Amino acid sequence: MTNSTAQSAGPSRLAQVEKWMPGLRALRSYQRTWLPRDLIAGVVLVTLLVPQGMAYAELAGLPPITGLYTTVVCLVAYAAVGPSPVLVLGPDSSLGPMIAAAILPLAAGDVGQAIALAGMLALLVGLINVGAGVAKLGFVADLLSNPVRVGYLAGLAITIFIGQLPKLFGFSTDADNLIEEVTAFVGSLDQTNAWALGVGLMCLIIILGLKKWKPTWPGILIAVAAAIAMSILFGLAERGVAVIGVLPQGFPMPSFPVVELSDLPLLFGAALGMSLVAIGDTISTSAGFAARRGYQVDSNQELVGIGSANLLAGLFSGFPVSTSGSRTAVADQSGAKTQLTGLAAAVLVLAMLLFVPGLVKDMPQPVLAAVVIAASISLFDLAELRHLLAIRKSEFALALACILGVAFVGVLEGIIIAVVLSILQFFERAWRPHSAVLGRTDKLPGYHDVERHPDAKQIPGLLMVRWDAPLFFANANLFRQRIRDLLEQADPLPTWVLITAEPVTDIDTTAAEMLADLDLEMNAAGLHLVFAELKEPVQDKIVRYGLLETIDRRHFYPTIEVAVEEFHREQKKQG
Repeated sequence: MTNSTAQSAGPSRLAQVEKWMPGLRALRSYQRTWLPRDLIAGVVLVTLLVPQGMAYAELAGLPPITGLYTTVVCLVAYAAVGPSPVLVLGPDSSLGPMIAAAILPLAAGDVGQAIALAGMLALLVGLINVGAGVAKLGFVADLLSNPVRVGYLAGLAITIFIGQLPKLFGFSTDADNLIEEVTAFVGSLDQTNAWALGVGLMCLIIILGLKKWKPTWPGILIAVAAAIAMSILFGLAERGVAVIGVLPQGFPMPSFPVVELSDLPLLFGAALGMSLVAIGDTISTSAGFAARRGYQVDSNQELVGIGSANLLAGLFSGFPVSTSGSRTAVADQSGAKTQLTGLAAAVLVLAMLLFVPGLVKDMPQPVLAAVVIAASISLFDLAELRHLLAIRKSEFALALACILGVAFVGVLEGIIIAVVLSILQFFERAWRPHSAVLGRTDKLPGYHDVERHPDAKQIPGLLMVRWDAPLFFANANLFRQRIRDLLEQADPLPTWVLITAEPVTDIDTTAAEMLADLDLEMNAAGLHLVFAELKEPVQDKIVRYGLLETIDRRHFYPTIEVAVEEFHREQKKQG
């Protein structure tokens, strides 16, 4: 191989590797000025990852330490394979109950078996997600329009905010939905711990205040440090304020989880449901933060990234993970620039497990609530919601439906509701599109909508109609009725109906049959159906459908002007 051949092959191979491992690309283009922000964001993340990882492990019916194992390995995997610079993966509250429901009946009280079942569940979720990414099923992201993304993040903000209030006030509640959360919180206010609320509000004020007046300062890190100092100085643990405590020590070696073959069908069914949640969360959160930051991510690679994280978690006594909107918001708010943030957080959690398990033992739990609440506030884009309300109320309604769906029905269910509404809205526009009768005005060249330009004059004997959508089965009869209605209203009756078809990007077989019938109907009345500016690919379909056997092939013109000239020629011949 020559030098030039080797040089050309080298970058190509590197590009292929970087395609599947975006973390390498980020590392190759890394700027030193980003390092402090990534490291600070990683340190801040650790203050959330440790307690949340342990709590969500318990929620899944597993020992708390497995949540930390899962946290470390999924962050490492995503840092290498994930495309988003800020997305944070880890144990998730929405998956916890699903994991418990799947593994606890099969484990029958055996903790070791429960860990193995959870590991196999993570492997299955990983395989499903990676398979979906390789099969390029990330197109689901295309269904998430801007109103859906704005609504999703706002709904997530409400859910996070309400869910963190009891922790901020120093007590806990047990609720399954937002209404129950609010009811339980209000009913438990008499259990408020003034010290917990005080330290939590102090942190919230520091975070929000520095964000507004000193945005370059690491507000979250300052708040956490101040809270730990306050905890030690005033002995908050003795005053009833929950603190993190000493972390369990050690880390497992990789191993393949061994389960009964008879358990696999049930685990696979559960894995499918969890994969749907993970895919919905990942694509929505990734797309939402990408839009906020002004970058693009490959949604198929996102699925590979989260799938790889689950695969690795399954080999290290972990359990299925998903994207965390709150932790991603914290990373974003803390100034994270690249995937190095997650890697730094993973290294720090690992170091704490191995060497200093008591490092954050005095950190009050309300601090976590303050950090997450501050992050949730940043997710609620009130300005964009006002903008949507001002410029297009239908899209504001779509965003509002997504907010209500996520907040009151569930994250995945809310996304599904919003996507279905998006599809229905698109279908309604295609089913009942705008159409216009065209005429000439002295003020502008060309032909224009006579409703928008009252001075526009129609050419006598020529009805010119623009149909602003593809012609397909759902709107074919509507098109025919529109032409019939215009002919009934016309006085005198035109001899030509000219369809200015430049916006008609497709015609299906149902619409073609309708056009053939309409042409015969008009010919019987002495009228001609004529087309101008029909795109060549659409003309090719018309030829394949055999429509030219009915409609005169001379009645297809390249431009409106050519069609009008031919109309005038025909009029002169007849008259």
